[in-house]
Amino acid sequence: MPLSITESIIMFAIIAIVTISLRAAPFLIFPDNKETPKYVQYLGKILPSTIIAMLVIYCLKDINIFVYPNALPEIIAIIAIAILHIWKRNTLLSIGGGTLIYMLLVQNVFLI
Repeated sequence: MPLSITESIIMFAIIAIVTISLRAAPFLIFPDNKETPKYVQYLGKILPSTIIAMLVIYCLKDINIFVYPNALPEIIAIIAIAILHIWKRNTLLSIGGGTLIYMLLVQNVFLI
């Protein structure tokens, strides 16, 4: 069922308000003149690594090493990511480069 123009405007207004509120909330909760709580600082240090680890596990959970290509594209991409990150220390480059290498392997080399 298509939305009317009024319904579309209301929907986009709600989306905009929620987005702006979510972006502003940290600045309202933790203003510059107050020290950030220790648990928030701890979460800021630990969560990025934890989230990356969860993403790696999620991406590798369905790999079957007993079926061709025996996880070779994934292993090669992981090695490439590690090398890129050790070499350049740039997370965006590591993730982007690893993704590019993986996609090239599965679409042109291993043809899954």
